[in-house]
Amino acid sequence: MSEINIQNAIRIALSESGIVIRMNTGLFKTATGAIIKQGIKGLPDLLWIGPNGRTVWLEVKTPTGRASDEQKRFISKLQSMGHTAGIARSVEDALRLIGKGE
Repeated sequence: MSEINIQNAIRIALSESGIVIRMNTGLFKTATGAIIKQGIKGLPDLLWIGPNGRTVWLEVKTPTGRASDEQKRFISKLQSMGHTAGIARSVEDALRLIGKGE
């Protein structure tokens, strides 16, 4: 399964218990050809906002995908600040990160 398919499945599953925001980052070309840079390097793919002010940051990867050094640093920084953040390779991983899995 591709990363985008995993991400979409996670978005659907997590939306049942909170708000899921896709954090778009990278370079984009407008219709006029202008290049726009958006986001912060290493920013996780998804932000889940749940009850009682709870947030979880999720970097989505395929089962064999590797997080970049920037992604690893961003996740570590979030965790050091008391946030829940991690890599999700499946819906089950994502559910565990938000506290709904086994």
